[in-house]
Amino acid sequence: MRKVKKGISKKRAEELKEFQSSLGIRFKSLELLNTALCHRSYVHEIDDTMEDNEKLEFLGDAFLGLVISDLLYNQNLYFREGTLARIKSYVVSQPTLHKVGKEIGIQRFILIGKGEEKSGGRDRGALISDCLEAVIGAYYIDSGYRQARKLVKKLFFKEILEVEKNRHQKDYKTILQEYSQKRSRTVPEYVVVGTEGPEHQRRFFVNVKVFGKIYGPGQGRSKKQAEQEAAHVALQSLKKKMKMKELIIESESRRASNQGER
Repeated sequence: MRKVKKGISKKRAEELKEFQSSLGIRFKSLELLNTALCHRSYVHEIDDTMEDNEKLEFLGDAFLGLVISDLLYNQNLYFREGTLARIKSYVVSQPTLHKVGKEIGIQRFILIGKGEEKSGGRDRGALISDCLEAVIGAYYIDSGYRQARKLVKKLFFKEILEVEKNRHQKDYKTILQEYSQKRSRTVPEYVVVGTEGPEHQRRFFVNVKVFGKIYGPGQGRSKKQAEQEAAHVALQSLKKKMKMKELIIESESRRASNQGER
């Protein structure tokens, strides 16, 4: 049987107006926004004349991924594909969507069933993140690509900057390897050039060869630590030689130095 859409009550219209005001947007179709905020439990338990938000969630998920990819590509020209993919996967992940959804108070405006309400569903990560994607999908349909892109940038740009700052706590070796592969499609070579001290207090010395030149030695209580230090030495030297024209070295070695020796 075909569903018959009901009009939106005055109270609900005021709620939707409040939600839009908090985001700085305006839907042409309140019915579309209302659908985006309608969980399937509400349709099953309370009003089966309504449509749930699952199709809009599907569209919003795809649109969000596209816009985040576009933003990352255009502002991080020195990052490799793997790095961009890792940042994107974090930004569009359920925990991030849940965080952003809670910050804008979306949970207050979601229509859910009584059973879902009693079980704490209104604050559940999956429910909030799905509704946020549905709202994004609905706004894309309602107002077009440019306006929906502005909304995504407004909601997620801070998250992009945050994850770029941490960059999954990358280390000196990873930074040097990505830089070497980007410039010459080669990888650094690490060689243990000496050890000292008794076995239980052994200290390792390691050199690294990159772009045909040897840097080091780096030293540490393990080979891994010594390799990290050798990579650090190489990065510092390359920064000076390139006069910081290669921004990836300047920005990433600074980030790694804040994380300490691994």
